[in-house]
Amino acid sequence: MDSIFFDAADDKHIKKEKEKARLLRRKQWWKQKVDAGVCHYCGCSFRPDELTMDHVVPLARGGTSTKGNVVPSCKECNSKKKYMLPTEWEEYLNALGNEEKEE
Repeated sequence: MDSIFFDAADDKHIKKEKEKARLLRRKQWWKQKVDAGVCHYCGCSFRPDELTMDHVVPLARGGTSTKGNVVPSCKECNSKKKYMLPTEWEEYLNALGNEEKEE
């Protein structure tokens, strides 16, 4: 999956949701998630300062900054996931797994 094409959300939506995300980072429930030190995607352990807030449905794809749409993610997973939806991310991981099996 080299590229994903989609209609991006408008700048107003993204700006509003980024502001909501800044506020969510201050909430106790988010601090507890990050303090657990586990990446939602790879399951590896990290120091809390090594985890980022990832939007499961990306803001650019119309996602929102709500408890049900944000997860702690290591920087590597967050960077690789980019604008992918959960199903696209799963396809990407499966493709990686198949490549490794072929080697």
